Amino acid sequence: MADKETPLLIKRYASRRLYNTETSDYVTLEDIAEFIRTGRDVQIIDLKSGDDLTRQYLLQIIAEHESRGENMLPINVLNDLVRSYTSHAQSMVPDFLATTFEMLRDGQSQMMENMAKANPLSGMPGMEAMRAQQQAFIKAMTGAMPGMSTTPGSPEEIAEPEEEAEEELDEIKKQLSDLQDKLSKMSK
Repeated sequence: MADKETPLLIKRYASRRLYNTETSDYVTLEDIAEFIRTGRDVQIIDLKSGDDLTRQYLLQIIAEHESRGENMLPINVLNDLVRSYTSHAQSMVPDFLATTFEMLRDGQSQMMENMAKANPLSGMPGMEAMRAQQQAFIKAMTGAMPGMSTTPGSPEEIAEPEEEAEEELDEIKKQLSDLQDKLSKMSK
């Protein structure tokens, strides 16, 4: 049996065929997507050059699902991702996305338990932190990152005082609490 901690090595031949090194057979993109859905990480390597092609193929899998109408990424998120490649937010986007998906993975079982209860989101671990991160992400995407003016890269960028940052966080916490109250009332 294969070790789930070790990525499944897939080799791409010059013919562009993908070869599963564990089972010694050829696989398709859909096979690779299924490996990933079952929790297995994959690594796709070009046999001739040794280049890691994993990112390229994972993006291709996502694009194929999106083109078939299996839309997971709303247009505004896709627009924000495209913008992030040319903005000051580029450096924080990968960390934000990784943290968000990690929190979703870690909280999945708790979320499923809460779905059976009256208020499905109230007990999800990390929900408050995720909301604060989402707010920071939105600000970054619109050029209103804490500590910066509304025009990224302008000479008048200044550090935001610590008190203002704390007040801003308190406001976010209040908004989250209000939202949770509304969700709780809606589910009754």
